[in-house]
Amino acid sequence: MDDTAPNIPVTPKPSGSRFSGTGVGPGRPPARRRVKALRRILFALLGLIMIIAISVQLYRYYAPWETTDDAQVDGYIYPVSSRISGYVTRVAVDDNQYVEAGTVLVQLDPKDYEVAVANARAVLAADEASAAALSANVPLTSVNTSSQLSSAQADVQNGNAAVAAAQRTFDAAEASLRQAEANDLKAQDDVNRYKPLADKDEIPQQRYTQAVNTEKATAAAVDAARASASAAEEAVAQARAKLEQIQSQLRYAQTAPQQISVQQSRAQAAVAETQRAAAILQQAQLNLQYATILAPVSGIVGQRSVHPGQNVSPGQQLMTIIPLDSQNVWVTANFKETQLTYMRPGQPVKIAVDAYGRTYDGHVLNLAGASGARYSLLPPENATGNYVKVVQRVPVKIAFEKGQDSEHLLRPGMSVVPSVRVK
Repeated sequence: MDDTAPNIPVTPKPSGSRFSGTGVGPGRPPARRRVKALRRILFALLGLIMIIAISVQLYRYYAPWETTDDAQVDGYIYPVSSRISGYVTRVAVDDNQYVEAGTVLVQLDPKDYEVAVANARAVLAADEASAAALSANVPLTSVNTSSQLSSAQADVQNGNAAVAAAQRTFDAAEASLRQAEANDLKAQDDVNRYKPLADKDEIPQQRYTQAVNTEKATAAAVDAARASASAAEEAVAQARAKLEQIQSQLRYAQTAPQQISVQQSRAQAAVAETQRAAAILQQAQLNLQYATILAPVSGIVGQRSVHPGQNVSPGQQLMTIIPLDSQNVWVTANFKETQLTYMRPGQPVKIAVDAYGRTYDGHVLNLAGASGARYSLLPPENATGNYVKVVQRVPVKIAFEKGQDSEHLLRPGMSVVPSVRVK
């Protein structure tokens, strides 16, 4: 038996059959198509992943932010007014001019106020001199009244002694008068008794003559005693009158505390007048200073309504000054009440300014105590029966971070779009 394999003819395979040399069976897509399909699937997956990633990032960026376009820049507007009346001699600034704090804005005519200052100084000098004189009189009055009191007390003692001495003299004179009258009466009786006896020569004529002479002597003694008594009585009256005068002086001297109090009151009143005059002088000096109107803050001049030659009155507004530094400029944003759920003071804010296309950094300063409708002139009345619910807006004050507006570009009234990061 032959072990050699038989020669079997081999039929060539068609090139397009699924058993061709490509290794791909009949009915399957070519490799190129399969690669393209895989690429499409891969690109679709990548695109889906990118969309999901972008969506997640957008959500993470925008979800914690609350934004509103109902917002504007706010700032203090300082009115400049006159504190006194006067004639305007010079206006040193124009509209929209930048001025520093303390810059002269308006000059009023100071002549009337200079005269008032001079007059007040003169009145003050006179009052000070009067107060000094009255104050010096207080210790002098105290010394004088003390001396007068001591002297009056001594005079009263002397006066009492003089009255007592005069009274004793008067008493002695009256006693002498009574004795003289008794002696005269006895002498008259002797004369009357001796006269009939002498006529009858029952007694010697010499005895009768002696009795008559004695009666004349006693009568003269009575007259002398009566004169002495009258003089003594007059001396008593004079002593008593002088004592009354001295006692009056003593009573006046005893009012020394009241006199000192009166002098002290006068001195205090003079001091008060001096203080009043000093206050008037100070007010006159202030009015003279007020004649020069200065800028209260640094900023831009606006609404200038004063001109040279104009007479102004106290309280009349002459212009305004708008400070533009970051401390005097902020944002008032009216957020919907539904946006305030997580909004708190201190949260960071991005502020887009329409005028410059620039974004500033800031932070929430505070939230208003009521909605904007409550601050309106006519607050809504919801108890009328035709209530329609409207989402309210609450003003939120946003402060700029320092050092961002060195050129002072922000102006009150500019529109801005703040975005508050609430999470």
